[in-house]
Formats: sequence, C-alpha cells, structure tokens
Amino acid sequence: MVIDYLLRATHGVQGLQPYIPGKPVEELQRELGLEHIVKLASNENPLGPSPLGKAAASGELEGLNWYPDDVGFRLKQKLAAHHGVTAEQITLGAGSSDVIDMVARSFLGPGRNAVYSEHSFAMYAIYTQAAGAEAKIAEPLPLIDEMPYGHDLDAMAALIDDDTRVVFIANPNNPTGTWLTEAALYAFVESVPSDVVIVLDEAYTEYVTEPGFPDGVKWLGDFPNLIVTRTFSKIYGLAALRVGYGLASPELTAVINRVRHPFNVNAVALAAAEAALDDHDFIARSVANNQAGMQQYLDAFADMGLDSIPSVANFVCVEVARSGTALFQQMLQQGVIVRPVANYNLPEHLRITIGTEAENAACIAALKACLT
Repeated sequence: MVIDYLLRATHGVQGLQPYIPGKPVEELQRELGLEHIVKLASNENPLGPSPLGKAAASGELEGLNWYPDDVGFRLKQKLAAHHGVTAEQITLGAGSSDVIDMVARSFLGPGRNAVYSEHSFAMYAIYTQAAGAEAKIAEPLPLIDEMPYGHDLDAMAALIDDDTRVVFIANPNNPTGTWLTEAALYAFVESVPSDVVIVLDEAYTEYVTEPGFPDGVKWLGDFPNLIVTRTFSKIYGLAALRVGYGLASPELTAVINRVRHPFNVNAVALAAAEAALDDHDFIARSVANNQAGMQQYLDAFADMGLDSIPSVANFVCVEVARSGTALFQQMLQQGVIVRPVANYNLPEHLRITIGTEAENAACIAALKACLT
C-alpha cells in the first residue's frame, strides 16, 4: 500500500512551502562549469569570517568527540557583559532563526495568530503556518512614503486582537532593508498588549550607521514581553557555524528555553562566537566596506535609471522593471548570483548583497549586460 505521508502531516505542514535559500556557488559551478563566481545572494560578510572567531573555531577541532556545553556558559557570560544583561536573559540558537522558531513553538498554535508586515523575513510565515496558527499580514507603507515597502506600524497595530500571541518585526527588514525610527518603534512596542510577545529581529543591526537607530536591547527592562534576536551569521561572518541568540526578560526566556533542543549550538560555534565579539577591528572594516559598497551600487543604479528601496542593511533591493526571476537566471550565466524576491511579493526586484568593491563591480557589469 502506498501511503501519502503529506496527508498524515499536520494541517499547517500540508500547505507549507519550505524556505528557499540563495543558490550555492558549488551548484552553479556544477550546472555551468564556471570557475569564477560572485555570490551576492545570502547577505553574507564578503570579508570572510571574523579572524578571531576563525582562530577560536580551529582550536575546538580536537574535541569533536565531546558534546558541547549545553548551557553555553562562556558565551552567555560574554554576551551578558556585552549587552548589560544577565545570563538568565539569554537564549542561544543555531542562528537567530532558531530562536524565532522557539518563540513560535512556544506561543503559536491553532486558534492563535501572529502579526507581521508584508515583505518580511520568510521564516515568520513558515514558522506561523507550521505551528498551525493564523498569519495576519499588514499592508506595507505605500510607494509614496519616504520608506516605501516598509513596516506600517499603525496597520500592524490594527491587526492585533485577543487571539494574537506573537508580533514579528525585523529592523532593518529583510529583504527590503527598510527600517523604523526609535520613537516610532518604541511607541508601537509600548502600545502592544503586555501578554503578546514581540520579536524584534535585529540580525543586521551591527551594519547600521543611521543616526538615532534604535537598539531594542536597551528596552528590555521596560517590556517583559519583548525578545530581541541577534546573529553571528552576518557581520561576524560565521554563517556556516549557525549561532545566534535572543535577549528577553528572565521570565520570557525561561519559557522559550523549554522547547530549545539540547546541544543546539555546537562547540565550534560557541568558541567562535565568544571570540568574535572582541573582533572590533573586523567589525569596523566590515561596516566601512558596506558603506562604500552601498554607495557604489546607488551610484550605478542612478546611472542605469533604476530605483532601489532605502536600505541600512548589508544588501539593497533594486527594482528592475521586469521579471526579477528571469533576470536572476540571466545573471547566473554571467557567473553572478543575486536573489530574486518574487516569493516576498516583489516580483520585479532583486536583492543584492553588498560585496567587495570587485564583486560589486562584477555584479553591476552583469546587471548592465543583462538589462541592455
């Protein structure tokens, strides 16, 4: 007898479309036989991993036969000092998306809902649906707004009801790069009922140089229902190791950690993340490279007559006035991997990670060639 296991799955999983990551370099090499490929699809740090983190990671290789410290004591102590919180306020995850998943599994389910904005990180929708909860998606700010495609906080607030358990906010947002000001975001968080968990996803915050950009960690004492998530995958360059964390009140943290998988962060990742927190020179170089690269793209877009969405992250979303997916396929032939974002309801946009000056130049050249 042939069993259709999809029909045996939960209702949420039956209709779920899994997350599609950026195309790997190795896959394109196999498909087209190209040797030199520029990957600007997954918002990775083009300068490589933190040198301090890399050195610490290599020092852990002799102990691969041992389970890692399940508590993550040393990393938690370092993070606590870094952010001015206690270890009891920290949840470690295999990337910050793991922590976000823990929140969803802790608070969402049938008869409950989550609120987030359109054009937000795809995993909010996936985790909500997998939990069997309802997604309430707010319309974004209009194109005439100074922050087009950004979070409309009033629209989000209007969707919150008695069944809302979680609100997801990314600042800066992925894939748009848009952001929220400190005053507007604080007022929104203050307005959310105290029994609704607010996830403030700050995966790209270390790249931001915008004056007055909010730091949600400073608000934890004011809002016991707030959890701020951060990651070592972006500016610290440790994406392959999968390590991130969440900061919240001790009470909220204790609940979330009930569903944390044991040994969810490996020993190599723990050591690398602990060391990377001290790599201030690498962080400064990464920020400087990002600023220069962003301007390189904005100048090129202006030269080509292309509009882009305002961004303070390490990527930019550009409107190409044609199928972004088709253009993505054309650019693959040029050996350049970017990210089509039709799955975010942005069918005529491409998201491009800021790379090195040479990588950016190669991407711009490929974009020009494919658009002419």
